Amino acid sequence: MITFESALDAVSQLSIDQQEILIDILKKRNAEVRRRQILEECREGMTEYRSGVLKAQTAEEAIVDLRSYYTIGK
Repeated sequence: MITFESALDAVSQLSIDQQEILIDILKKRNAEVRRRQILEECREGMTEYRSGVLKAQTAEEAIVDLRSYYTIGK
């Protein structure tokens, strides 16, 4: 397995143009991975909603829940 340090060393040996291309590719790959994560979280949420684990809320109820969640975490 490649270490983070060795990956940085390898990248530093690339030309500036190649480094910029690599950065662009990594950004696009990261965005795709994040999109898949969001999709999976959405699917899980819909499954929980359909099974009754989650309930529909008004905006006001959601705000109250978020505020109580935020104060609990402090």
